[in-house]
Amino acid sequence: MRGQVQGVGFRPFVWQLAREMGLTGVVLNDPEGVLIRAAGDDLDGFEQALVARAPLLARVDSVESVPCEVEGEGFVIGATEGAGAETRVTPDAASCADCLAEVRDPGDRRYGYAFANCTHCGPRFTILRGLPYDRAQTTMAAFPMCDACRAEYGDPGDRRFHAQPVACPDCGPRLWLEPEGGLAEAVTRLARGEVLAVKGLGGFYLACDAANVEAVALLRARKRRPSKPFALMAPLDVLRRFARVDDAAEALLRDPAAPIVLLPKGAEALPESVAPGMAELGWMLPYTPLHHLLLEAFGGVLVMTSGNLSGEPQAIGNAEAREVLAPFADAFLMHDRDIARRLDDSVERAAPPMVLRRARGRVPGTIPLPEGFGAAPQAVGYGGQMKAAICLVKNGQALLGHHLGELDEALTWDAFLDADRDYAALFDHRPEVVAVDLHPDFRASRHGAARAESEGLRLEEIQHHHAHLASCLAENGWPLDGGRVAGIVLDGLGLGPDGTVWGGEVLLGDYRGFERRSWLAPVPLVGGDRAQAEPWRNALTRLDAAGLAEWADGLFPDAPRDMLRTAAARGVNAPLSSSAGRLFDAVAACLGICPGRQSFEGEAAMRLEALAGEGGDAGYAFGHDGPVIDPAPMFRALHADVIGGAGVALMSAQFHAGLARVFAERAQALVQDGEAEAVALTGGCFQNARLLQETMMALGEVPVLVHRTVPANDGGLALGQALVAAARVLAD
Repeated sequence: MRGQVQGVGFRPFVWQLAREMGLTGVVLNDPEGVLIRAAGDDLDGFEQALVARAPLLARVDSVESVPCEVEGEGFVIGATEGAGAETRVTPDAASCADCLAEVRDPGDRRYGYAFANCTHCGPRFTILRGLPYDRAQTTMAAFPMCDACRAEYGDPGDRRFHAQPVACPDCGPRLWLEPEGGLAEAVTRLARGEVLAVKGLGGFYLACDAANVEAVALLRARKRRPSKPFALMAPLDVLRRFARVDDAAEALLRDPAAPIVLLPKGAEALPESVAPGMAELGWMLPYTPLHHLLLEAFGGVLVMTSGNLSGEPQAIGNAEAREVLAPFADAFLMHDRDIARRLDDSVERAAPPMVLRRARGRVPGTIPLPEGFGAAPQAVGYGGQMKAAICLVKNGQALLGHHLGELDEALTWDAFLDADRDYAALFDHRPEVVAVDLHPDFRASRHGAARAESEGLRLEEIQHHHAHLASCLAENGWPLDGGRVAGIVLDGLGLGPDGTVWGGEVLLGDYRGFERRSWLAPVPLVGGDRAQAEPWRNALTRLDAAGLAEWADGLFPDAPRDMLRTAAARGVNAPLSSSAGRLFDAVAACLGICPGRQSFEGEAAMRLEALAGEGGDAGYAFGHDGPVIDPAPMFRALHADVIGGAGVALMSAQFHAGLARVFAERAQALVQDGEAEAVALTGGCFQNARLLQETMMALGEVPVLVHRTVPANDGGLALGQALVAAARVLAD
């Protein structure tokens, strides 16, 4: 049995099933998965039941059967054989109902215990130091089991059989509050408006009362996070008061991965300062016994944001937290189980389904390689500069690593290097080819090139938007020889082979190559990185290009417009850019949405999306000049609507609809002309649910590929890089 079959209760499940069916034999873990030697009647039925009735956390990729001789009587669970890393590691999983029932039962020996778990739930990847997945290879090795826990651990009929983190109050990790007290004192401090550092599975949180305006303001000031939305945690019955939860959203909230789920605001309101300017809030349910105990005692909603200074990795060690988080937290809710690796929370949306940040609960889950990649070499993709993540290809699977952050931050860069070493060692990965972004100054590109040179590996440089396209193809299982697709790629920026900055393209291509068929009319990106942070710069260049310089002068009277125009004219630090992300910034600035400076990446675009109302079916018209898509007519129509007193909600809706329509028309034509088999929607702009839905409606009946489990943003870039590199090797 290959796949996610170790550490999920698979062996006791097999043992029980074999006994039920009267079989003899043995089941054990080995480097390739779970090995079963079985004899008896109806072995075909047994094999089918192994897949159909597999444990909740199991993911069976394949079953390989050969005849064998089986010795002995009865059916037993054998010891692990061999060493290596050919199988998968299970992601961390939210507490199951059985464990929570014990934690809430005054008569149970785990009553009130913050670290109860079993084979169906609890920490996995965040406590793992090496393979095979045995207790000695985890951070639980420091806690010898008591007799009662050892009896559960050794009983194949118990749901804690070989649950490596098994523990109880007599032998397991302990919880305490610093400077003094316990859980009750932590709740008291939260209730009076203090900020607490709370140790989770993959790192520390900073928590406060989400309903307390002063507490939220205090946390924002200390964390230096003026407006980026905070994540929230509450039990489902409390959450429903503040968010609209349909069946799909509830299922995602209850998923063992326990991600943060973006939900529309509900009947009751939390302070606007929790997520300024946003129509959705990010919610997660308590997913550990500690969370449940804390939230049930508190009785309200908690802000639960990463324990770090904005932009830096979150703290994971107790000593590190005391040092780094001291300026932020009034007290620390600590425990003594070490965290082996830092993992943020995953962030997802239920409708339309998408993963915005792939992390705890999803990693290190793997993605099967599409048809045609069976002979693919081991490969590593190093991603981009923003939303960094690493991807390993091995044995027909792609392992897309966890979200790391922005690599221009020194501590994030250190975390990137740690993750590179960690994944390679943990999964016994020896690449033949290294894939990097075409941009030579990205830190990940330099790192990959240096590794390839030092180890004598093949290096493949992959254009940014080609990697986005390949990522979408790979997630959807598009075969290597499945034909070309029309990729609508809308994002912030990526270096094009022509030396300009791309970001609003229709590509015609596959894994092996691409052609650029349509693109946004480029304008100077004046100031480089400053243009990403200051939306008015993008508005000025776009309005000047549309013949609306006077409107720009009126919108930004105090900005250094002359200096910007001079730099644009002379091409000084002003590369030409077709970026759709910067187009969103420009429109937002024209409508008065944080024109001066964004406090976090994507703020202007997110606020623009949040303001989009009903209407706008026609959409603003864009110009057509051969392959070039010109936003100038759109800006002129926007200007007329502003003068005419149109509402921002309508103008935002018109912009979204117009942009979706013009790109959809170009991609749709490639399918209708027989050049493309389908349309793929990718790039960070397609995290915008309004844009995604408008584009899919505009595409009509043509086949459409979208992201659901791999981020459309740069968090999915490494997957595409690795697949393009593998395709090139296979073509040689």
